[in-house]
Amino acid sequence: MKKDLMKTNCYDVEENMCIMGSCTQQMFPEIYEELKKKYTIYEVCLEQIHLNMVITKIIGMIVRKKVKNIIFVSVDKSPHCVQLHYIVTELRKIKDAEKINIENYVATDHGLIDIPFEVISISKNLSKLKETLKNNNIINE
Repeated sequence: MKKDLMKTNCYDVEENMCIMGSCTQQMFPEIYEELKKKYTIYEVCLEQIHLNMVITKIIGMIVRKKVKNIIFVSVDKSPHCVQLHYIVTELRKIKDAEKINIENYVATDHGLIDIPFEVISISKNLSKLKETLKNNNIINE
């Protein structure tokens, strides 16, 4: 089943949520079809709506229902879609969030790629990312 995240009533939530960029279905139809077998898909476009509104909406859904699993799926290399993964930081701050299994993936031509929280965290800190790349001889300065 597919729903528009921002138009979905905060009580109309399933235990297994997949929050994905709305362009994923068009760009990666095979990935989309596989995910909809296991999850209720909630689509959102962060080119059209501010991240803070999406965070508030998801938190409202979580506190009203028994959500057990959330996966975030973005289109790899999208500067807007990548923001979906930053929501995890905010979700970790709410009560009982540790009871929810949260995973992050990017959709690529090679399928879904699991993205650990540490990668998401460092991607928000460009100075630390630069230092890490420099220390691993990936970039020269």
